[in-house]
Amino acid sequence: MRHLIWITLLLFSCKKENTAETPATSRENRKITYNNQTIDIILEKPAAASADVLMVFHGSVAFDRDLMTAANTTLDQFKNILDRKDMMIISVIYPQENVLLGDNIVVGEAALLWLKNKASQELGIQVKKIFLGGHSQGGYMVTRLNTLHATNGVIANAPGPFNLVYRCGLEEAGTAQASSFCTRLRNTYGITTSNPAAYFNRSLLNFTKGFKSDIIFFQGLNDSPIQMYSWPVFKQEVQNCSTCQQVQIVEIPGGEHPALFEIPSARAPFNNFINSR
Repeated sequence: MRHLIWITLLLFSCKKENTAETPATSRENRKITYNNQTIDIILEKPAAASADVLMVFHGSVAFDRDLMTAANTTLDQFKNILDRKDMMIISVIYPQENVLLGDNIVVGEAALLWLKNKASQELGIQVKKIFLGGHSQGGYMVTRLNTLHATNGVIANAPGPFNLVYRCGLEEAGTAQASSFCTRLRNTYGITTSNPAAYFNRSLLNFTKGFKSDIIFFQGLNDSPIQMYSWPVFKQEVQNCSTCQQVQIVEIPGGEHPALFEIPSARAPFNNFINSR
C-alpha cells in the first residue's frame, strides 16, 4: 500500500546552473554510536565550519534490505523542497523488519542525542540549530521524539500509524492488506480485540501531549482511507494540547500520502517554519 512503502525512483542529478551558487556538499554513509546503539546514517554536509542540521526519518519498508534506498529517497525529497543550501541533512536508517513498531524509537533517540552531543566533534563541523523531519512512519518517529527531547523544530508529513487497534483490526477482518508490522504485533500480543491496550500504547494517538518543540504537521487530504479515518481525531488532540509548544497544521487539498514533496503549495509553509526559528 502506498502509505506503507514509499520508495520513489530518484534521478540523482544536480542542476548545473546552480553549482556555482551553492556551497559544495559531500554525501557519505557513516556508522555512529550513542547509548550502546550503533546506527547507520546518510550524511550530506556543506563545506563550512558550522551549519544548521535537518535530521530526517524515512517511512515504512517491508524488508530492511530496502532501508538504504528509503533513507536516500527521504534525504533527497527533503533536500529538493528545502530553500536553503547551507544546511547539513542527515538521514537516519532505523530498523523495521525484526522489531515491533515503536521499539525502534531507541535508535531514533540515540541518533538525535549523538547529533546533539557528539556530531560536532566527530564531523568537524559545528552543529547549530537542529530540526527533525519525517515522512509516514518517519513522521511517527519525529513526533514521538518531540515528546522526549527539545530541538529547534519538528516537521511531520502524513505521520502514522495513528491507531493500530483500528488499522490492525481491519487486517484481522480481511478488509485491509496485511502489513508486516501488524503481523509482528499479532504474533506478540494476539489479536486487537483480546489486547487493545498493547496496540494503542504504540499508536501515534498515544503521543499527542508534551511536545517539547514547535511542530508542523502536513497532511494530504487525498491520503488513504485508513490514514484519513484517524486524521481528524489526531488533529483535534494535538490542537487541544495544553502541554505542547506551538502546533501548526497544514492540510493539502488534493495531496496524497507524500503531499509535502509533491504539492508545490506545501513548500512555503515548510520553509517558513524552518527559517522563522
